Order: sequence, then structure tokens, then C-alpha cells
Amino acid sequence: MVAALLALLLTVPAVAAPRPVILATTTSIQDAGLLDLLIPLFERQSGYRVKTVAVGSGQAIVMGRRGEADLLLAHAPRDEQEFMTKGFGSRRRPVMQNDFVLVGPPGDPAQVRGQPITEALQRISRTQALFLSRSDHSGTHTKELELWQKAALSPEGRRWYQETGMGMGQTLSIASEKKGYTLTDRGTWLALRKNLALEILVQGDAGLINSYHAIEVNPALSPRINAAGARVLADFLVSGQAQELIRNFGVSRYGLPLFVPAGAAAPLRMRK
Repeated sequence: MVAALLALLLTVPAVAAPRPVILATTTSIQDAGLLDLLIPLFERQSGYRVKTVAVGSGQAIVMGRRGEADLLLAHAPRDEQEFMTKGFGSRRRPVMQNDFVLVGPPGDPAQVRGQPITEALQRISRTQALFLSRSDHSGTHTKELELWQKAALSPEGRRWYQETGMGMGQTLSIASEKKGYTLTDRGTWLALRKNLALEILVQGDAGLINSYHAIEVNPALSPRINAAGARVLADFLVSGQAQELIRNFGVSRYGLPLFVPAGAAAPLRMRK
């Protein structure tokens, strides 16, 4: 009897686990800790495992172009739109937003506090105050270059303009140590500020809104792409459950959310 049951069990095919979903996302989201909340919940509910690769938005988009990721969670709108226009993505949906802020030493040697972002950058250039740039082709770096361009300045190569080539958390740490200025997303700033000798000096500019989108990579690019898993994960990120978690993430610890869900009130009102 036992032998017969064992033989029967051996003939039943094993149910294969779903292929892991490769999520290429930004260091800002990783540093803020949001994925530590969302991904385990998604994995428990869906049965999918997620392999997260935290890089700059530019690198995430390159991974998508190469078919090395299934889903992108990025914040570089111009690059994302080009990605979609050229057929690398099959669907792009807004997930959340926060805003960029200019932080610097409390002494504020360039006297930028409360100034419009364009004037602030011009003052940093005139006074040759130290500015730390991620210079990693991330969404934050892309926004920074856009802001310098609007200020009619080209700081690359100047002694006061230093390129870290690192993520947001590391760049903030270096700016704090060297008493320099840098551009950061508000979420990472709030998550790390207790360890930084920096203050928010410029905020609230309309040009500082920071939007994040989930982009499903076109499965026609490579047979390796897990289109089904990417769709399930993207659906989860824009679901009511995930959006509510995003809405409340950070409130108990920081007094305000690190991100706001897509379609919610403008994050520029979240001052602290």
C-alpha cells in the first residue's frame, strides 16, 4: 500500500514556481525603504519572487533596453518617454511622486535659502560653493542637469562641482561631510536626515516635482523577459492596497509621507 502511494506521488508532476520578476529601480526608492514594505507583501500575495536591482533611472532604462529587466520603476520622464516611443516598453503607468529639494550646510555660504532654484544655482556658481552631483545618469542627475541648463550654466569641470558617481544616500553623506550642496528627492532626505549635517534650503518650485512610473518592458525584446510577472507586479503597485501603503509610508516616523500616490495632492504642499 505504502509503495503504491509513493509510486503515485512520484508520477504527479511538480508545480513549477513562477519565474522571478526582475525589477530595475532607483536608489532613491531603495534608500527610502519603501520596497522593504511593498515587495514582501507582493511576494506573499502573488507567489512571485522579486529580484530588485537598485540603480539610477538611466541604468534601469539601459537594462530595459537590453532585455535584462522585466519591470522598471523610474523617475526620469524624458528618458522614459523616449523608451516608450522607441518600443522598448509595452505599458507605462504613474505610481507615485514626491519632489526634489536643494540641501546644503546650515551656514549656507552661497546664501541660497528661500530662493527660486534657478537663482540658487546661479549663486552657488558665482560664489563657487561646493556642489556634489551624483553624475550617475539617474533621474536625479537628469533633473539636476536640466536645472543647470535652465539657469544658463554649465558647471561640469569646475573645481567647485564634484561628481560622486554614487547613489543618493552616499551622495548626501559626502555632501554632509564636505559641507556642500546637492539636489535630492525628498523621500531619501527624510529617511536619512537624522544622520546628515544638512538642511533643506530650496523647495517648492514647480519644476521640482518628481514623478515615478512603472514601465513594463516589451517582451518582444527578449525571450528572457517575464512579461506576466511584470504585469502582475505593475498591477499591484497601482492597486488601491499599494497606493494606500504609499500614502501612509513614513507618516508615523517622519510626520509626513515620503511619497504621495499617483493622482493625489501635489507633493509640493508637503513642507517640513
